[in-house]
Formats: sequence, structure tokens, C-alpha cells
Amino acid sequence: MSRGGFRMLRCAMPGVEAVEAASRHSFARHTHDRFGIGMIHRGAQRSLSGRGTVEAGAGDVITVNPGEVHDGMPIGEGGRAWRILYFEPALVADAVDDLTEGDGGSYEFASPVISGGGVGRRLAALFAALTTGAEALRGEELLPPLLATLGASMPARTDRAVPDRIAGARSRIDDDPAAPVTLAELARSCDLSRFQLIRAFTRATGLTPHAYQVQRRTDLARRLIAAGTPLAQAAADSGFADQSHMTRVFARRFGLSPGAYAQAVRG
Repeated sequence: MSRGGFRMLRCAMPGVEAVEAASRHSFARHTHDRFGIGMIHRGAQRSLSGRGTVEAGAGDVITVNPGEVHDGMPIGEGGRAWRILYFEPALVADAVDDLTEGDGGSYEFASPVISGGGVGRRLAALFAALTTGAEALRGEELLPPLLATLGASMPARTDRAVPDRIAGARSRIDDDPAAPVTLAELARSCDLSRFQLIRAFTRATGLTPHAYQVQRRTDLARRLIAAGTPLAQAAADSGFADQSHMTRVFARRFGLSPGAYAQAVRG
């Protein structure tokens, strides 16, 4: 496996990325802009999720929702190994729409860790269908019932909605992650002091404004690279100081360098 035991696999379904990993690394708090469904197949880990601190061991299914702040650290000296599928939100929305005949609303995973109930076997079958033999049709058949099992209420809970007071600051970053912005500008947009903004933003999102901006810039860089943008241009267009800066942040976040990611997704 490349870079500390991370490897992307060719995936048969558009809008899905498959990753195999084996690592003793502890990941700092971060987010993804996609849904993630994975399974621990060796070792164990402890992680913060948007739904509390949880532990997962071999055979457990793990999930993460888009934008959900989480981290991850191994339990014990041997590290852990896992396989995970990342799904673009539009693909999940289409599947949920089919499940509910157009009445699904929003969607989120109900639990960060699922044990038993045959869910692991179903996920393993989906992973195999998408990564061996290019069985896209089989994957399309397996995904909706798995989502139905893993999903929270539809429409999804809204109790973690960002308060109106800081929504403007978050939207300003979301709308143009690459644009330079100062803490003072964000605070003025919310009619808060800089200190008040940091506290309110962190309480609502789990990240400081700067950490949130870095996450969104990394999301933008990933999409640009996947679309074929040269690495140096992707770094500039997503707001990083240079390609080296993007590479450091990207590798910490995804376990792969931007170059390795580009090679994997462009095949």
C-alpha cells in the first residue's frame, strides 16, 4: 500500500471512491464532503464523531456523514486496518429518492458504529462488487437496501443545524473557500467580536474558522484534482500557498499524496 498503508482501488460506480488502509496513525479532527461507509477488519480504533466518542473493532461497520467532524486513533500498538467507500452526496440522494419514491427528504447515517445484524457482510459484498470485476450493476442493487439499514430518520435530524448567528460566516467560507478572509471580516458579518465568533463557530461546527476553511480548501483541491486539474494549478485555485502546502494538508487528511490520488482517480 502507498503512503503509510493507504491505497485507492479502481471503483466500478461513478461517484464512489474505495480505499484500503492499514495504519497506526492518529488522525486529527477533520471532515469529509462525502458519505463514508467502512469496516474495520483488523485491530480497533477510538474516534470522536458528531454523535459522541465511540470505539470500533474488527467486524464493525463505521460511518461518517458529510461535514461531520471526527478523528481516529488506534487502540493498542498494532494499529488497525479498514476498508471504506466514499459516496458523493448526490449519489446517495438519488438512491434515497428511489427508496422513498421521491419522498425521502434529507439523509444521514444514524450511528457511527454498527455491530452485528449482517451489516458487515452486506458492506463487504458491496465493496467487492465495486472493486472486483467492475460489477457496477451489482453495486447499484446492493447500495439502496444498505442505506435503508444505516440511515437515520428521513428527513434527517436538524438539531445540529448551524445557528443563524454564524451561518453567514460559514457560508462565506463555503461559497469561496479559496478567497482570503480575515477573522475580523467574518466577525463583522455576524455582528460578533472575534473571540465570540471563534467560540460560537467552534461550538457549532467542531472546528475553528481557520480549520474549517482549510477543510473546505482541501475538499476543493480534491475535486479539482479528480477533474484533471494539474497539481500546481489545483493548489493555487483552492487557496493554498503553494503545491507543497496543499500536499502536506492533503496527505494528512486522506492518507494519500495529491499525486497518488490523481494517479488513482485518473487510472
